[in-house]
Amino acid sequence: MHKAISETDLGGPLYAYLAKAGYTVRSEVKDCDIAAVKDGDLLIIELKKTLNLALVVQGVRRQRLTDTVYLAIPRPSNKWKWWKESRGAQHLLRRLELGLILVSLERGKPPVEVVFHPLPFARRKRSAPRRAVLEEIAKRTADYNRAGSTRTKLATAYRENAIHIACCLQITGRTSPAALRAMGTGPKTLSILRFNAYGWFERVDTGVYGLAARAAADLGAWPALKRRYMAAARRAARKAPARRTPG
Repeated sequence: MHKAISETDLGGPLYAYLAKAGYTVRSEVKDCDIAAVKDGDLLIIELKKTLNLALVVQGVRRQRLTDTVYLAIPRPSNKWKWWKESRGAQHLLRRLELGLILVSLERGKPPVEVVFHPLPFARRKRSAPRRAVLEEIAKRTADYNRAGSTRTKLATAYRENAIHIACCLQITGRTSPAALRAMGTGPKTLSILRFNAYGWFERVDTGVYGLAARAAADLGAWPALKRRYMAAARRAARKAPARRTPG
């Protein structure tokens, strides 16, 4: 195992790197770990043994002094694993316009590796994901989830649609996608029946679908949605009884 690198160990390679690039380098200047000047431009580097929130906060504070702020941490022993696991953190640093440097004392590794520089970040919104979020909000009838939930089934717009179809089938019995759409289940009715993501539906004849045995038990896990869509299915069935396909 390699000897753990400390914050003070990071300073030597960084000093040499900056001095070679023509900077005048000083350590511990007005709470800045490393401050360097070249042609009137101020560069600041903050050091930590790990990339954590405290280091990010330090970096953001140093942006009051200059736009050229880097965070420096020891080079991870498994850089590629770290690279994959830290993508979110790296994206955050780019958005904050902070640079990132890896420092190594290990023989055969570059002593200083600039991962990225503190450059202006173009905050472009991605239209397709944004549209998907807006559509999901619009298609959900209410907020049936608890914010912060993990490892739990969510009441998505797709699940709501599937519950609506299942409730209609409970009222009508075996019937066709066209009859279900006439009851208000929407244009995705056929694809939901065919894909059968939750195992609730079964095709009993050409163009005729019914409920699978597990549907009743599964729907019990969504009491509020079941009540809502059973009521809607009963109203629709009363308005269009002739559309029902006998089982």
